[in-house]
Amino acid sequence: MSITTALTWRYATKKMNGIKIPNEKLEIILNAIALAPSSFGLQPYSVFVIEDIALLEKIKPIASNQSQITDASALLVFAAWDKLSQQHIDDYFARIAKVRDVSLDSLQSMKEHIETQLQNTDVDNFIWNAKQTYIALGFALVAAAEEYVDSTPMEGFDKKALDELLQLKEKGLASTVILPLGYRDTANDYLAKLKKVRREKDQLFIRL
Repeated sequence: MSITTALTWRYATKKMNGIKIPNEKLEIILNAIALAPSSFGLQPYSVFVIEDIALLEKIKPIASNQSQITDASALLVFAAWDKLSQQHIDDYFARIAKVRDVSLDSLQSMKEHIETQLQNTDVDNFIWNAKQTYIALGFALVAAAEEYVDSTPMEGFDKKALDELLQLKEKGLASTVILPLGYRDTANDYLAKLKKVRREKDQLFIRL
């Protein structure tokens, strides 16, 4: 299947049928997230993979009682680092040195460049971190479509309540966006058979 076919097939699924996604398909989606680019390659976020129905039941009212939360096979919660620390940067460069089998000294110039981010406020760095989660979200959406797995990106939830439920503050994280994954309930989803509506390309794209 071409990527155009996959993206034409997908839509923001409003009703899911509760059928479980094969684990190999879920892993493909998670691997796409792991391979998504991020600024400097820092990946300043964690992604929670929630399949426990009791926990999903607790999340549902936090997410405006949207049925996809509990009818999904899994819920992904993207959570950005609430701040950027020297330890984050040190850990990242230690991993680069290990994976690429190079010395830390050889990476010093790059490290100093990234450390300039520490001059920003925590608020600014959180915004920067949060933006990276949306790149990962995009990769998840495309990977899911290519596997014929339905998905619904959601910002319509109480972030403070979800952070408290998942104890994200204690982990140095804050939720940004959530993504139910599952299969569409075609008979009960009013969007399932509607044509996709997008702006005309000559309006969307400005060629210079």
